[in-house]
Amino acid sequence: MIIPSLLNAHLIEVPAGKKECFFEDLHVHDKMTVTYQVGEGGHLDIDFWLSDPTGKVLGKQIRQSTGQLAITALTDGRHEYCFSNQMSAIADKMVSFNVHGVIYVSGDDVVAPIEREIRQLAMGLATVKDEQEYIVVRERAHRNTAESTNSRVKWWSVLQTIVLFSVVAWQIYYLKSFFEVKRVI
Repeated sequence: MIIPSLLNAHLIEVPAGKKECFFEDLHVHDKMTVTYQVGEGGHLDIDFWLSDPTGKVLGKQIRQSTGQLAITALTDGRHEYCFSNQMSAIADKMVSFNVHGVIYVSGDDVVAPIEREIRQLAMGLATVKDEQEYIVVRERAHRNTAESTNSRVKWWSVLQTIVLFSVVAWQIYYLKSFFEVKRVI
């Protein structure tokens, strides 16, 4: 029998030069998927890896801004997944991640077709929800970039206007002094 299990999205801050690790207790044949995205900080990249209870690395992603890693547990025990910002000396990173999986329960119970369809629908809805959360984080990053660009354009325009009026004032003064009649007594 299969029981879908969904954990909610998490948002963590990984300080510069540090790593943050989390654990999940899994049994043989349990499936776990971790999806993540760096929302803000530095170059929007982070190191990620997942290891089994013996310390063997089951998957590793280096300097990715977004990623997904799925495993099927081959041994019982505490599986560890870590987000590392050790390559950065300055920038803290905000990471949004989801952990979801399927837990296998032993038993010879027959699953009704409607129950199987409901479980598939629940997993499909979880996938849609994860994708929407991903889109929200991407939209936030793009909005921040657009607002920053707009602010820079505004201040550049103000600076250009000040320089333009300064040049105009200097030209008027210069031309006025050029045509001024000077008398020598």
